[in-house]
Amino acid sequence: MSDLSSINEQMRSLLARTARGRSEFEDLVVVPVFAVVVALIFGMLVMLATGVDIATIGKSFVALAKGSLGSVNALSETLTAAIPLVLAGLGLGLGFRAGLFNIGAEGQVLLGGTAAVIFGFTFHSLPFAVLMPLSLLAGAIVGGLYAAIAGALKAATGAHEVITTIMLNLISFKLLDYLLRQPYIQKEGRADPISKSVPDAAQLPRLLDWLDPNLRLHAGLFVMLAAVVLVWWILFRSKIGFAFRASGENPHAARYAGMKSGLVIVAAMGTAGALAGLAGASQVLGVLGRASPGFSADIGFDAIAVALLGRSHPLGILFAGILFGGLEAGGRQMQVDAGVSIDLIAIIQALIIVFIAAPLLVRAIFPWGFARKSKGGSEV
Repeated sequence: MSDLSSINEQMRSLLARTARGRSEFEDLVVVPVFAVVVALIFGMLVMLATGVDIATIGKSFVALAKGSLGSVNALSETLTAAIPLVLAGLGLGLGFRAGLFNIGAEGQVLLGGTAAVIFGFTFHSLPFAVLMPLSLLAGAIVGGLYAAIAGALKAATGAHEVITTIMLNLISFKLLDYLLRQPYIQKEGRADPISKSVPDAAQLPRLLDWLDPNLRLHAGLFVMLAAVVLVWWILFRSKIGFAFRASGENPHAARYAGMKSGLVIVAAMGTAGALAGLAGASQVLGVLGRASPGFSADIGFDAIAVALLGRSHPLGILFAGILFGGLEAGGRQMQVDAGVSIDLIAIIQALIIVFIAAPLLVRAIFPWGFARKSKGGSEV
C-alpha cells in the first residue's frame, strides 16, 4: 500500500512538472507566434479598409518576405536591424524579470552610443584590438550609469521607474543636442549638431564585405549572441539573477529572505542600461559611424515590444528581435515593390504588442493551440 501511494505521488509530481513545462512553452512560444499571425491578419484587414486591393496585399506580403529573408542582402539587413533591438531588448527583459519597467532604453541607447563615438575618436591612436572593445565598453558603462540613476532614485525614495526613466529620456535628447555642438565633439566645418567620425580602429568590422561591399552586417552579431548567452546565465544560473527574479516575483518575500532590495533594484537597472548602451555603441560603431540627433531611430522604444514579444526570456528576445529586424528590412522592400506605406509595419508591430499584452484573447481566438484544463485544474 505504501509503495502504491509512493508511485501515485511520483506520478502526480511528474504530471505537474509536465503541465508547468507545457504552460511555459505556450507562454514563450505559442502565444507570441499566434500574436504575430493575428497581427498580420489584422494588418491585411487594415489594408483592405484603406482601399488596397487583394492583389496588392498579396504582392506586399510577398515583398515583406522577400525583403527580410529572400536574399543574402535581405538577411544582412534583417540581422543588422536586429542587433541593437536584441541588445536593448535583453536589458529591458532583464528589468521586467526584476519587476522593473524601464522606459528609458532610448536615452540609454543615445548616451551609450555617443560615449562610444567620443571614446573612439579621443583615443584614435590605439590599435583595433584595444580601441574597438573599449569603445563598446564605454558605451555600456555610460548606459549603465545613466539607468542606475533611476534605480537609485527608486531605491532611495520610492520614485517610480516609469516616471524617472521617461524624464531621463527627455534629458538625454537635449543633452545629446548640447554635446554635439561642443567644439571637441562636433565635426569640423559643420554648423549642424553632428559628431566627428568613428576612426577605423574603433569600427565593428563588416562580416560580408568580401561578398559585397554594400552588405552592412557587422561583428556586432557576435556581441549580440554573446549577450544572449550572458543574460541567460545571469538570470538562470547566477545568484544575482536569482535575486532579480525573486524580487520580480515577490519583492516582499525577497526582502524577508534577506535580499537587499535597494541593491537589487540598482543592479538590475544598471545592467539593463548597460545592455541598452551597448546597443547604441554597436549601432554607431557598426552602422552609422558617428552620432547625430535621434540616431537611435526609436530602437529603445521598439525594444520594449521585442522584450514583450520574447516574454523576457533571452532566447525569446533573440527571435523577437530577428522578427522585428525582418519587419523593418521587409517593410522597405514592401514600400518599393507594392507601394504600400511603411507605416503599415508600425501598425503590425503595435498589433503584436496588443495581442501579446492580452494572452487570454489569443487563447480565445486559437483555443485548439493550447492545452485544455481539466476540472481539477491540470492541463490535458
